[in-house]
Amino acid sequence: MRTEPGRWQDLTLRLFRRIRSDLVAAIDGAPTAELNQRLLPATNSIGWLAWHIGRGQDRNLSEIIGSPQIWLSDGWAARFGRPADPGDTGFGHSPAEAADFRSPSVGLLLAYQAAAQEIAERYLTTAPDGDLSRIVVSPTLGNRHTVEERLSGLLRDCFAHTGQIALLRGC
Repeated sequence: MRTEPGRWQDLTLRLFRRIRSDLVAAIDGAPTAELNQRLLPATNSIGWLAWHIGRGQDRNLSEIIGSPQIWLSDGWAARFGRPADPGDTGFGHSPAEAADFRSPSVGLLLAYQAAAQEIAERYLTTAPDGDLSRIVVSPTLGNRHTVEERLSGLLRDCFAHTGQIALLRGC
């Protein structure tokens, strides 16, 4: 990919790539039992956090580009043993719902996030310069935000969650 100084698309894509590399570094080689452990009863597991990162990327980026979520269209929900529900992203999960989550293998978590990463790659290599101000209506949540608001919120959450995963792995 050719990068040009000052292009928001290039910076944003580098940030998504950093999330990917940080996530891989944080969970690669973790046994599934460790992915399901919670430090305290009110905390999320590593597996839930990694799944939530992928789901957030899939939902938000799919809605930005106007395509179906790969969670549904590519059969990821079935592979995870989860409902084929576009709203099942972890957003709004109660502590009990998060605690009930059973993680698949690291390989499956990373494969799903890689597939969601491909949506970011596709979008950000073709997004028009003025796209940040475009309003996107979420069919899942029913809200309206600019592309910039969606991307900045998504990136903030993904970096926070990869940091939480790294902390939990260190404990």
